[in-house]
Amino acid sequence: MRFLHTADWHIGKKLHGYDLLTEQRDAYEQIKAIALAEKVDAVVIAGDLYDRALPSEDAVSALDAMLVDLNRHQHLPLLAISGNHDSAVRLGQGREWFASTDFYLKTRLAEGLKPVVMDNTQFFLLPYFEPFAVRQYFQDDSIKTVAAGMERLVAAMQQQFDPAMKHVLVAHFFAAGSQHSDSETLVQVGGLNAVPVDLLAPFDYVALGHLHRKEALQNEPVIKYSGSPLKFSTSEAEDTKGVWIVDTDQTPVSVTFKPLKPLNDLVVLTDSFDHLMDPEVSYPVTADDFIAVALTDTTPIANVMQRLKTRFPKIIELQRVNQLDVTPDTLNIEEVQRDPLTLLTDFFETVTDHALTDQQQTWAKTTLQQAMKEED
Repeated sequence: MRFLHTADWHIGKKLHGYDLLTEQRDAYEQIKAIALAEKVDAVVIAGDLYDRALPSEDAVSALDAMLVDLNRHQHLPLLAISGNHDSAVRLGQGREWFASTDFYLKTRLAEGLKPVVMDNTQFFLLPYFEPFAVRQYFQDDSIKTVAAGMERLVAAMQQQFDPAMKHVLVAHFFAAGSQHSDSETLVQVGGLNAVPVDLLAPFDYVALGHLHRKEALQNEPVIKYSGSPLKFSTSEAEDTKGVWIVDTDQTPVSVTFKPLKPLNDLVVLTDSFDHLMDPEVSYPVTADDFIAVALTDTTPIANVMQRLKTRFPKIIELQRVNQLDVTPDTLNIEEVQRDPLTLLTDFFETVTDHALTDQQQTWAKTTLQQAMKEED
């Protein structure tokens, strides 16, 4: 059979305060178009459908519309699991009757041990789990890590293998040897929660979620992260997002990447302030793109963020490539003789590119008054 592998939709996520629902709906439409064009038999979503355990009403409405569209309107079977960002209880509400329309949503550990059979393939849908859940399920106090838990779970799954079928694992965890990007929540500490890829060898294909870059796991032809449909951090700015099309009719299974085109891209611009503000200098961005600026200047620039936003309205990040030099070339006697609060205000704005807030002004005045009393 042929299926589409995607994950980490994170519906409801915001990017530095900017709502991404418009971009997420556009990415969904592209995923649907790929699924229909490739004539897939099912769509696999490997966890983190929502961005948080308590999603907003808008996020719930958006995800519901997507799932209903795929499953009921396009008549595509869905195989999905909960991720570490999802609330397994909330996401799994109603899953008992979802299967009547070929929507298989698994949010409990035990559910991952019983395969969902489609055509020539057994799907094991294993939701995100912590070691204690496996320890309790098997009543084995020796299970202390995710890797130890996965070893027991894979052995139990293998007992359900039909040798005449292909076997696909859908899971949400950190595979050993993978690399994180900045937008991901770390769920592994000191390697305790890393799953060795050798444990996954019994499966013909492993559809993973959790890491947001498809390149996170290198040199594994049939163990894949789909990555997120959108760029969620500047560390992903150069990534090409997309989905995998997997065909289990071949041995080994065939895997093809299908790219997605961002509605509004996330772009890093590295240049001087003068060039960035020069209308004669063009950049491959639109007014709706999310921009991270890496300034090459070494001198302070007053109101730099506000001025940059007049040309790039959706700046999400501002960094300096080089060390900032705040030492004046000459000593200005008039500046030295100004009152301390004015000097502090100017210095703060020079160093941070932001003015003091009213609360910070109050703190500064109070501290200055206390210091002057102590001197008296």
